[in-house]
Amino acid sequence: MKLIFLAMALVSIVFPAQAQTTTILINNVRIFDGVNEQLLTGNVLIRGDSIARISTSPIAVNKSANTQIIDGKGKFLMPGLIDAHWHTMLCAVPMNVLMTADLGYINLVAGQEAGKTLLRGFTTVRDLAGPSFGLKRAIDQGLINGPRIYPSGAMISQTAGHGDFRLPWEVPSSPNGSLSHGDVMGAGAIADGADAVLLRAREQLMLGATQLKLAAGGGVSSAYDPIDVSQYTEAEFRAAVEAAENWGTYVTVHAYTPRAIQTALRAGVKCIDHAQLMDEETARMVAEKGAWLSLQPFLANEFSNPQPSPEGRAKQLEVAAGTDLAYQLAKKYQIKTAWGTDLLFNPKMTVNQGAILATMVRWYTPFEVLKMATSGNASLLALCGKRNPYPRPLGVVREGAYADLLLVEGNPLQDIKLVANPDKNFLLIMKNGVVVKNKLP
Repeated sequence: MKLIFLAMALVSIVFPAQAQTTTILINNVRIFDGVNEQLLTGNVLIRGDSIARISTSPIAVNKSANTQIIDGKGKFLMPGLIDAHWHTMLCAVPMNVLMTADLGYINLVAGQEAGKTLLRGFTTVRDLAGPSFGLKRAIDQGLINGPRIYPSGAMISQTAGHGDFRLPWEVPSSPNGSLSHGDVMGAGAIADGADAVLLRAREQLMLGATQLKLAAGGGVSSAYDPIDVSQYTEAEFRAAVEAAENWGTYVTVHAYTPRAIQTALRAGVKCIDHAQLMDEETARMVAEKGAWLSLQPFLANEFSNPQPSPEGRAKQLEVAAGTDLAYQLAKKYQIKTAWGTDLLFNPKMTVNQGAILATMVRWYTPFEVLKMATSGNASLLALCGKRNPYPRPLGVVREGAYADLLLVEGNPLQDIKLVANPDKNFLLIMKNGVVVKNKLP
């Protein structure tokens, strides 16, 4: 008899009972689908994690314990927002904490911030440096709330590059020496030469990277590299590109200057993050290659990442001075352009995620801004091909798409600043068909 009960217990572990699919019907909403400026007034049926039906006519459902009906009261319904340059593990801890704390603590801080990110209406992020694989897994399993994560893993960097977090007394390095703290925790991966880049690229793919990130030039927050410095040779970039392409995905690079961008493009890199200092020749090359720009609205304003050193602040101002021209060139050459924040090392700044999106009306209409932060960014995420952990459509309100939805008090197509105050203006937030916030009566 004991053996029978044991066998039954094992079966229940291996083959758990399937929960009934939840059905949610949202009636009477004005729908922005993420693609078209014209709104559709109608009703949206969600089954499980996906949108099952959209109709201007009433949708009949079987009322049961697993059916929830929400009266949208004529409010504005839109896709969840997407941040194409986010740092889930690095945004909410100061750099000195990142470099000294153990990874368990950093994961706990990042997990708390992930929940806040979701409540700001960001249902998906592309993580561009940091050990976010465990956090992604916990979110996907429903252990904690947070956005979908497209992880890059460690940023691959040359010695003295943007991802070299070592302290001066760790130089010179020994070929058989221990790895740096940044390497061990998975924030950066130092690699010099094509063979070393190939190894580090394959390691990140092994861990679950949906795309690879390399540092192609100087950075604002890094200690050793002026902005004008170019990093990595074409051969080194090509090693990472070939590794990524063998896995059906792509490489993005941190780069500001024409030389850094052009070297990466010649090697087959498909996305440039930043590019604030590019010139006209470089913009034309980006367009001809069909590559993406993942631009951030870096301005010398209240949303700038604080730079404690004069050298860092000088680099930050240099980048900010090029931002207007970068957006003008992106529009002139009709370059595929994504949006992201790139907030780093400051837990007080993350609350500004939506406010930073709202600053984009300096260059685009509110419709263009919302489209970029929904279906536009989703198109960039899909560039990872079969490595895409979320294969159904994102960033759209469409039948068959993931049910990532925001119900907004007011119309952000008319007042984009509504997204800057999600606590007040986002009445309902749904991710994956699960309501994580509902302020409706």
